[in-house]
Amino acid sequence: MTVIALLSVAPVTEDSMAGEVAKAVEALDEFDVSYETNPMGTVIEAESVDDLFAAAQAAHEAVDGDRVSTVLKIDDKRTSDQRAQEKVDAVEDVLGREAKREQ
Repeated sequence: MTVIALLSVAPVTEDSMAGEVAKAVEALDEFDVSYETNPMGTVIEAESVDDLFAAAQAAHEAVDGDRVSTVLKIDDKRTSDQRAQEKVDAVEDVLGREAKREQ
């Protein structure tokens, strides 16, 4: 089973969050998960919900600050084993092009 999630961890601050977000992303390296960071968060793939929660907790705890905001959105499709890229591919098949546009 593959569990897919969108994780966003950030300190509540007016300054740049890049350094703290980098700490959260680095924390994921200690776990058996795949991930890809994008401008709005990090997509994580894990073999189980337990693995996912452990990695997300480590990412949350890696960020320094008086206040840390974490959002975790989980897609636990239990009837099939679908990877995150397959979900994107399905949308692109319907579009007939990449699901991306630059201006």
